[in-house]
Amino acid sequence: NILILSIIIPAKDEEGDIKNTVYEIHNHLLKNNIEHEIIVINDHSKDSTLQILNSLKNIIEELKIINNTSEPGFGLTIRLGLESYIGDIVAIVMADGSDSPEDLVKFYYKSLEDKTCVFGSRFSGGGTTQDYPTLKYIMNRIFNNLVRIVFRIKYDDITNAFKVYTKEAIEGSKPFLSNHFNLTLELPLKTIIRGYNFTIMPNSWKNRKTGISKMKIKEMGSRYLFILFYCLIEKLLTKDDYKKNK
Repeated sequence: NILILSIIIPAKDEEGDIKNTVYEIHNHLLKNNIEHEIIVINDHSKDSTLQILNSLKNIIEELKIINNTSEPGFGLTIRLGLESYIGDIVAIVMADGSDSPEDLVKFYYKSLEDKTCVFGSRFSGGGTTQDYPTLKYIMNRIFNNLVRIVFRIKYDDITNAFKVYTKEAIEGSKPFLSNHFNLTLELPLKTIIRGYNFTIMPNSWKNRKTGISKMKIKEMGSRYLFILFYCLIEKLLTKDDYKKNK
């Protein structure tokens, strides 16, 4: 029974990286004989991202392109992908080449072997970062430690977008509320709260070579806190109802 890996990549103005990102992922998965689909969701790009994707589509038949025609937003874009995948295992990967295709292969096999979600950690247990912006690092460590204490979990990199989920965990965690980068918090927290198994593995992250990061730290504070409290209320008030009904 062959399990398909669905890779979901949100892309907004990523003309400098998207071709290389898709090629590298595709080639690594082919080399490892992993059945896959690559879903790239174009989020209102104003550059040549869509044209590049359309030309890639002629070469890579596993590539699916979705245009976000509604409101723009990182979370909304990924949510479109989460309504359109066919795989048994789902990976969320950034378009800017910051995530490692080698890690993707390792995470897939780990998920397959243990029937579990696999969450990446860049800051402990062998994880690495390259050119991580200082202010972003400080904010990241403060917030991730807050989540760790509030939810009493050992995982220290919950806002790391690079994760692999089982189909069961994705479907069992719907519906999602986050329209922006706070989806990177909502997805794993709901997975954990609702009792799906997860394993932590180190992953490597490198800063983008071209383009600019779409994440604006000032805009995200209240959105992250909203999702944190929303998930905490679910955890406290549902008394594990979701776990029981799973």
